[in-house]
Amino acid sequence: MSQVLLRVWALLLGIVLIMLGNGMHFTLIGLRGGIEGFSAAELSVVTSGYFLGFLSGARLTPLMIRRVGHVRVFAALGSFMSAGLITLPLLTEPWAWTLLRILLGFCMSGIYVAAESWLNEASTNETRGKVLSAYMIAQTLGIIGAQGLLTLGDAGTSVLFIGASILVSISFAPILLSAAPAPAVELTRPMSLAGLFRGSPLGTVGIFLLGSAYATQTGMGAVFGTQIGMTASQIALFVAVLFAGALVLQYPVGWLSDRMDRRKLIFGASVLGAGACLLGWLTGGGLLALNIAAFFAGGVTTPLYALFLAYTNDSLSAEDMPAASGGLVFTFGLGAIAGPLVTGWAMQSFGPFAFWPSLGGTFAAIALYAAYRMTQRPTDGTVETESYLGVVPTASVIAVEAAGSWAADQAEAEREADAEAEAEREAEEPA
Repeated sequence: MSQVLLRVWALLLGIVLIMLGNGMHFTLIGLRGGIEGFSAAELSVVTSGYFLGFLSGARLTPLMIRRVGHVRVFAALGSFMSAGLITLPLLTEPWAWTLLRILLGFCMSGIYVAAESWLNEASTNETRGKVLSAYMIAQTLGIIGAQGLLTLGDAGTSVLFIGASILVSISFAPILLSAAPAPAVELTRPMSLAGLFRGSPLGTVGIFLLGSAYATQTGMGAVFGTQIGMTASQIALFVAVLFAGALVLQYPVGWLSDRMDRRKLIFGASVLGAGACLLGWLTGGGLLALNIAAFFAGGVTTPLYALFLAYTNDSLSAEDMPAASGGLVFTFGLGAIAGPLVTGWAMQSFGPFAFWPSLGGTFAAIALYAAYRMTQRPTDGTVETESYLGVVPTASVIAVEAAGSWAADQAEAEREADAEAEAEREAEEPA
């Protein structure tokens, strides 16, 4: 593992720095928006703008890379993102923030595509699983660390926005100075939603709903904290706990995923998420209970994303996996655009604590649909496969396709090992 990390440490360091800046700005939107008097509905539109840009960037960046190359695209998008972060405190109007967030989402998506293609090129079939795991951990740690940096300044000034911009700007140095040239990005045309649904109804519906839940957590969590009167440090802790839960629960969920019917695990994780949201709704503002609720609600979201990817891949041939990966990322993005809008309307109409029923209802819908799908097809049984790989929801199609390729290689290797073991047993049996 150490040799693998030595090859990609500069890329991972750059990703951590990017996520520090990006993670700061996500929470700052809720903090500064509250100071400026933005309503929950207005901030929900601002939040959805980011994911609209993110979805657009995922589709257009590969075309840009083919025309001018990785380095130019990476540097240009980084410059625009840094400029956008500085502009946020200068134009404190909802319409301006929405446009800027579309820009930031577009840039961030393109940065992911470029960085992940370099990581993918730097790894081999044997090391790809470890590289992707390290990449996902680096992303999550960066977001968690960003919440700590928010306590060093005042969201009512430009200082923290400038700090986020500086972090994003310097993050490109280790990446651009060390990354080897990567081949042009060639992404398979995404599978249509109808085709994806036919191949895996649960994977399609589930990942759309999960996109709604993830965007609600990351975009509206800070808004919720601001509106119930949390301090800036308490909001930062609340958001950090949302992501810390994912680090803790990723391994146990992954271990179970490779040893039981994934639909049952999807059902169980969704019920846990819905139960955590119920706890958050009933707390009445108790900070400890709110953080416990955040830990489990946020903790199941990232593992559920990887679960849906693994479950969908189980239903497809290896040839269909790349196209399905693009379809799943697109479906997730549609859910991410819709989720904050629904939650913002609910919080505007029924008060800030409507954040929890909106989020919990999404988890409950996933659980109910998983239960329904289990009645439509016989159980998969308990099959031990080591094909689950933690992929965070912010990953681009590059990482998702790489994870699918790794899973297919793992499944094929296990089938060959099982066949060899069976042949050896037959050879040892007496005639």
